[in-house]
Parts: sequence; structure tokens; C-alpha cells
Amino acid sequence: MRVRRLRAGLRGWGGVGAMAVVCALALAFVLLLPHTQSHDSAAPDPGGHSSQGTAQGLQARAGTCTDANAQDRSLSPSGADGPTVDAIRARGYLSVGVDQNSYGWGYRNPNNASGALVGFDIDLAHRIAKDLLGDANKVQFRAIPTNERIPAIRSGRVDMVVRTMTITCDRLQQVAFSAPYFLTGQQVLAPRTSPIKGYDRTLAGRKVCSATGSTAYDHLSADKKDGTLPASTDISTTVPNQLDCLVRLQLGEVDAVVTDGALAASQAAQDPAVELKGGTFTKEYYGVAMKLGADDLVRQVNRILENYRKDGGWKASYDRWLSATPGMDSESATPPTPSYR
Repeated sequence: MRVRRLRAGLRGWGGVGAMAVVCALALAFVLLLPHTQSHDSAAPDPGGHSSQGTAQGLQARAGTCTDANAQDRSLSPSGADGPTVDAIRARGYLSVGVDQNSYGWGYRNPNNASGALVGFDIDLAHRIAKDLLGDANKVQFRAIPTNERIPAIRSGRVDMVVRTMTITCDRLQQVAFSAPYFLTGQQVLAPRTSPIKGYDRTLAGRKVCSATGSTAYDHLSADKKDGTLPASTDISTTVPNQLDCLVRLQLGEVDAVVTDGALAASQAAQDPAVELKGGTFTKEYYGVAMKLGADDLVRQVNRILENYRKDGGWKASYDRWLSATPGMDSESATPPTPSYR
């Protein structure tokens, strides 16, 4: 009965149903080259740095990192070139890991005949390409699942990931981050008819889905161990790509999803049969992730972010893709103020 009710409630773009979403997800590992089809898909390591030395240096610097200040540990902005930026310019395009299934962030609008990716993160990637290379279209997009974001950066498959990626202390030991460009927090998504009220005791005996390698799963696991989450809450359902959780929810295979509130709000906007339950229970910041040691690229991206906030580019993108999303936290409507180490 639940599956039939959920299916009956689907309408509009998201209402194509679970099968349409699953079909879209089947493309998640495909190389997307809307602007640079002629380029070799095997991008070289843009930095040419030894990860061992940089990792050791970063671990030393990250000794005082906490959940409260992880977003304040990026390098100060600079327009100076360096080996990583030089390599990108010599290649002629920027390689960026993105999502293609997150409504409002990075997705393919079925009403767009060109099939180009659009969304808030996509706008930011185009802006970075424009400022670095003089052309917003000199960007090669790669669809990266949630659990492949860090491996894609460390292996050199992409120069950066712009994909709703939260800055955390653990991740700072594996990749470098820009200053934060968006504020959100973890939240619960469940069917409208569900008795679940939020991230609380009403999750007892419920099956909760999260993405592998996500901060949502980290919180679920830690909170279950320390008793914050009921012991009977089943958190065993994890998926490679966060949107897969919405499909599981639509099919009635899980009772709730825990993910970033900004993503949850976008998913609720697609599917009127689900809604946000309770408020956000963490504070998290998205950053552009890059390879350890690519300091010149990090500083350049921070310079671009500074200008993006000041010239109204950030606000214009937010208004276009996210402002009308029901349930979007009001704090998210203003870009975070950066603090550099």
C-alpha cells in the first residue's frame, strides 16, 4: 500500500517515478563531455606533487582541526600562478567532478534540448573555468558518485570536485578544500504520512538510508554508538550515490533518508509525497575539493569565490536554482563569510 501511495503522489519532473530516476542513475559513471568532447578522458595529474609529503604536512596542520573550524582552514586568496594552474592552462580545459542527478545543484533538465548540465554547483564550475581560462565553457564535467569524490581527486581523474561536498577534518587529511561556498546541515527526509518527526526517538525501529562516505552516515554511525540515536534504528542501508536513497524511499524499501538539508529540500521539491522532518541537526559547509599540494589552485579558487560573492554571481545563481525550493534553510540564502588560516 505504501508503494502505491507514494507512486500515486508523484507528479511533475520528479513524478516520472522511480524508474526514470533509476535510468538516470545508470549514467552516473559515464564521462560527461558537453563542452570538450574532443579531449582525452584520461586527465593527467595537474599538480605533479608527491602526495606523501603534502599529506604529512597537512596532517600536522590539521592537528587542531575540529568540527567547528574545519571550514576555516583554507589558504588565503591569491591570483598568483603555479604548477597546477599552469598545467590546467596548458591542457586548455578544467576537469571537474560533479553530480548529474541532484535537482537544483547538478542535473540534466529533461526540458533542455541541449542536455547540458545545470544547477548551482554547475554555475560555480563554469565561473571557475571562466576566471582561470577566460572561457566558461572550457570545462570537462565528469559525473562522480558520492563515494568516489575523494578517489577521483587523489587519482588525478579530475582537477576538482564541485558536488555538495562538506568540509570535514577527516577529509582535510585526504584532499584540499577551498573556503566554504554554502551553509547547510543534516536533516531527515520521509514520506508525508510517516509518523517520523525528525532526528529523534521517532526513528526507533525505522530503516534509514544514507550514502556511503557521506557525513550523514558518519553522524548516524557515531550517534548510534553513543546512544543519541535509538539502538533499534537500522542504518545498514547505504548507497554509492545519495539520490539512490530517494529511490529506495519511493519504493518503500526504507522509512527515511538522512542527508544534507539542502539536498533533502531539493528532493522534496521533486516529489510531493515526501517532506523534510524536523530541522537541521548539524551545521556543515560545502567547499570545492582539490588535490593535496595544489596550493596555487586552492588560492586561485578562493580568489574566484571572493569575487563571485562580491559581484552578485553567487546570489544570482542561488535565486535561479535554490531560492524557490520549499524547506530550504534561510541561513543558506547568504554565502558564508570565509576565514582563512
